[in-house]
Amino acid sequence: MSDLNEGLGSSRLRLILVPGVITFAVTLLRLTGELRHWSAKWFSLETGGIIPQGISWVFGITWLAAIFGIYFALKLARGGHGPRSLGKAAVFAGLGIVIFLVFSPIVARIHSAFNVDFPQILIFIWLFWILAGVLQYFGWPKLFKVLLLYGYAARIPVAIVMFFAMLGNWGTHYDYVGMPPRFSMSPVPRFLWLAFFPQLVAWVGFTITLGAVAGILAVAISRLSKSLLRRKAISVDVS
Repeated sequence: MSDLNEGLGSSRLRLILVPGVITFAVTLLRLTGELRHWSAKWFSLETGGIIPQGISWVFGITWLAAIFGIYFALKLARGGHGPRSLGKAAVFAGLGIVIFLVFSPIVARIHSAFNVDFPQILIFIWLFWILAGVLQYFGWPKLFKVLLLYGYAARIPVAIVMFFAMLGNWGTHYDYVGMPPRFSMSPVPRFLWLAFFPQLVAWVGFTITLGAVAGILAVAISRLSKSLLRRKAISVDVS
């Protein structure tokens, strides 16, 4: 059993190797562009959220979760490791989307009703993102595990970059240049609140959710296409 688990673990590592390298390269490219003050249109210094602003998101890694989610899902499905129930996987993916749609209003109510201020309010945001990601395990466990590994491969380098950016005040979006005074904390709390936990907890949950949604949709389309082609082939043979 341990040999089998080791085999599955190594296969997952091989699966995320190239996507991980590509994601790391994009992170370095984005950092270089900001440090060298390349076009702000493509390398904006503004700290964004989960919704892309302008076109600077192209040289960011957030959207890559969808692309590689499709890649991972199709690879797993073709290798005989698809979800036991595509419908069940789709339901949990849908729940993940719902959580992201409703978390902002709920967090706003928590903020106003219980007077939870920044940065403590971030904890509630992280919990929503984590919940959305964890739910994907129950829909397609193997895809969840691959996306979890990829999430850490993508976000650990970002957390490291943010550590040095905050330490040296690089003036990039990695150290929240131009943000309100409340973002200015002493080094350790600032790194923990604004880099370590967001990157290694919340953004990993986001990566899993977005990757699962895109991957499950891709597998559903693939299966539907194959089904339609089979029906067409059968109708041609009958005629």
